[in-house]
Amino acid sequence: MAELRSLDPNTPMFAQFKEEAGPIVLANTFVVPKGEAEAFLDLFRRQAEFMKAQPGFVSLQMHRGTAGSRLLMNVAVWESTEALAAALGSPEFQRMAAEFPDDIVSYPHIFEPIDL
Repeated sequence: MAELRSLDPNTPMFAQFKEEAGPIVLANTFVVPKGEAEAFLDLFRRQAEFMKAQPGFVSLQMHRGTAGSRLLMNVAVWESTEALAAALGSPEFQRMAAEFPDDIVSYPHIFEPIDL
């Protein structure tokens, strides 16, 4: 299973689910070892198909770092923190998450949109 780390140490990921908010954006940056990106993306595509079918899902897009970066970043929009928490907590998602290799590091964080 991928190692989860906090992007903001003052606001751990699981603490963010305590705040009812919506819509929200989950930005999840993954550090993927060199040569493992395609295998990671194959697993991620299966997760994405599952997530797209969950209540409260809005959209998702994966981004790849440039210039040989080992970073991949998923940006997913959800109707609420509750909907995201339910999807992430489902047994099916947990089984898929356990398939990721231990050498993947994940930095998930929840954001709220700001009108400018």
